[in-house]
Amino acid sequence: MIDELKEEEIVNKVGGRFKLSTLIQKRMIALNQGARPLVEMRGADKMSIVIQEIMQDKIFLDLSGKLQTVEATEDVEIAGETIDLTQP
Repeated sequence: MIDELKEEEIVNKVGGRFKLSTLIQKRMIALNQGARPLVEMRGADKMSIVIQEIMQDKIFLDLSGKLQTVEATEDVEIAGETIDLTQP
């Protein structure tokens, strides 16, 4: 997991070290608040999940610096209320 952070590929994929740091921080907050992981990794820590989500192009920062996911939102309607399962 740490080895991927040392590689330039992940830095270039995101657009720089500052953006990478920001993306990791925002996604870790989302996961800690209950967001579902977008990759299947049994027994992996949250940091490894975030790194894999970045490497698989599942998450990115939009032009305003907000965390975005590539996958379509998974909405479920329960008792007339729509719930987005990809967000905390």
